[in-house]
Amino acid sequence: MLQLLRKIAFPFSLVYALVVHIRNFFYNTGVMKSKSYQTPTVCVGNLSVGGTGKTPMIEYLVRLLKGHKIAVLSRGYKRKSKGFLVADTNSDVLDLGDEPYQLHQKFPEITVAVDADRRNGITQLENTVKPEIILLDDAFQHRRVKPDFSILLTAYGQLYADDWYLPTGNLRDAKREAKRANIIIVTKCPVLLSEEEQRAIIDRLKPLPHQKVLFSKLEYDQLLKGGKVENLDFSAIKAKKMALVTGIASPEPLVNYLKSLGLVFTHFAFGDHHNFSEKDVQQFKDHELILTTEKDYVRLKGMVKNLFYVEIAHSFSAEDKVFLEKTIKSLV
Repeated sequence: MLQLLRKIAFPFSLVYALVVHIRNFFYNTGVMKSKSYQTPTVCVGNLSVGGTGKTPMIEYLVRLLKGHKIAVLSRGYKRKSKGFLVADTNSDVLDLGDEPYQLHQKFPEITVAVDADRRNGITQLENTVKPEIILLDDAFQHRRVKPDFSILLTAYGQLYADDWYLPTGNLRDAKREAKRANIIIVTKCPVLLSEEEQRAIIDRLKPLPHQKVLFSKLEYDQLLKGGKVENLDFSAIKAKKMALVTGIASPEPLVNYLKSLGLVFTHFAFGDHHNFSEKDVQQFKDHELILTTEKDYVRLKGMVKNLFYVEIAHSFSAEDKVFLEKTIKSLV
């Protein structure tokens, strides 16, 4: 049914594409201005809606830049607050949005700020926090800011090169805008990805001579987090009556991974950034154990008992890891 609706919406996708191309034309020709800043800025984003692993990539960069004064600036999608806000000990998920709150909880030593106006957010950070580097979360389409370095993510099996514009497809920006990226990372790759297939993907993406294409796979922590039991591994929960609750754009990799471990569970799938209600919780609260993603955990915590999350991270080949580390550290 969804695919049929997407096909019917094709004329709307043409209008959307026209608007996108006109907007980019104005920026590319200088009619509309992009602003650079004194503080080094690194943009992490994509051309499609959701599901490419932007937050785990921000986490990866935070770990790479450990020892530096880091600020992360996000829009704070679906937050209840307005304007510029810096996370502090009194902040909650409603103030910041799920992903910035997750970063704030995980890395209390860095500055996490939210502002839909990225220009204002960067200016405020430069005037108050004075970070050594600012990581811009999900800002590839935010042309009002010209970052010093851009990382473009695209998911394996859902390459932007094979996609189409919203609402028929998932593209929210033109494929040709990939030229603004310094690095293109193909995320969520299979564990065994042959060099031949890597070359085929690179041929599909058609990177420019200055662009490097890297490949990452998702790595799942073997210990569950959250709940009251520390260091709980997957083998200890196989006999439990479990529910998997997800409110993310692409839960399939996690679902497939858990099934590969022999876990049996009922999957309750909600839309990306879903705000869980008591009615939602009633559907799964009677399960002995509830698994969820780290992003969903910050919204579900306190609403259900025996709640655990599966932590994920990007994993690169040794060669790609060295290249990325050297490149990012050279920016500060």
